[in-house]
Amino acid sequence: MNRVTLLHWSAITSLIALILLTLAWELWLAPLREGGSLLALKAVLLLLPLFGVLRGRVYTYQWASMAILFFFAEGVMRAWADLDPLSRLCAWGEILLCLVFFASAVFYAKYARLAGVPVR
Repeated sequence: MNRVTLLHWSAITSLIALILLTLAWELWLAPLREGGSLLALKAVLLLLPLFGVLRGRVYTYQWASMAILFFFAEGVMRAWADLDPLSRLCAWGEILLCLVFFASAVFYAKYARLAGVPVR
């Protein structure tokens, strides 16, 4: 498996895991309100880059690497401020998945362009 393929699958895996974590966190694990929170709608924002990432579009990787920083900031803020230990654990999971996706996306964009993958 070459480097570009590994980075591509790492980004796909971390993005899908982040979507699932976001939904589980806000609906079942540690929602802000009983019965779920409207913050689960933030998972819809993560669906926007998903199809471009699945197709390996370099341009999608470029803008998604910047957009994921909003989720990273939310994870840091909630890891610091939330009182519920399970919510803090979910926040640390969000931080980790954001870092994996960010690194995968940045390096995929770099190495895919060097390998001649069109930016589209």
